[in-house]
Amino acid sequence: MCINFFSIMLQPIISELSLSKIVLASGSPRRKEILKSTGLIFNITPSNFDENLDKSQFSSPAEYVKETARRKTQEVAERLSNSGSPPSLIIGADTVVALDKKIMEKPADKSDAIDMLTKLSGRTHSVYTGVVLNKAFQDGTHQQVIFHEATDVKFGNLPADVIKSYVNTGEPMDKAGGYGIQALGGTLVEGIHGDYYNVVGFPLHRFCIEMLKLYERKGNTVS
Repeated sequence: MCINFFSIMLQPIISELSLSKIVLASGSPRRKEILKSTGLIFNITPSNFDENLDKSQFSSPAEYVKETARRKTQEVAERLSNSGSPPSLIIGADTVVALDKKIMEKPADKSDAIDMLTKLSGRTHSVYTGVVLNKAFQDGTHQQVIFHEATDVKFGNLPADVIKSYVNTGEPMDKAGGYGIQALGGTLVEGIHGDYYNVVGFPLHRFCIEMLKLYERKGNTVS
């Protein structure tokens, strides 16, 4: 059997995890695939939280993604709390692209996508992902760990016809910042500093580290 690096990272707690009911509070196919690479068995319950928080009320994109991830996780936790078998761990996440600390949404239309990519051309932007781990104990208490990861991404100088051609593929339309590094958009990227998987939508290495700490930790301290 082939065992990948990330499942090895979780080997010290794999016995407990194998007995845990784990829920990913996200419908993102990219997060699903990344989390599957750890070897975890989990169910998916997408959050119904309406992502309408006022960005101007947050001191940084990092604080915004952490709070959005917390709200997503909380909504799922409350919805599943009365189920016959509530989960022992809920994982929530939120990812944004920010240029000069200003959050860039998914493009509204092709014109908006072209404008976003033109702004990113030749510059370095940051991708932030907030993650929440909500662990339930048998005595009814909960422990919540909230963290974020940031990765800097440098775009090459993109000719206008390249931007237009990329937008015409349709790929940018459901992506924050108007591109997907794991697909055609990867050709636009000159380089990155930080976790590649974080740019895709889930900081895998940091997740494993936080899981090791969470499952070795006793009590209900919030991080």
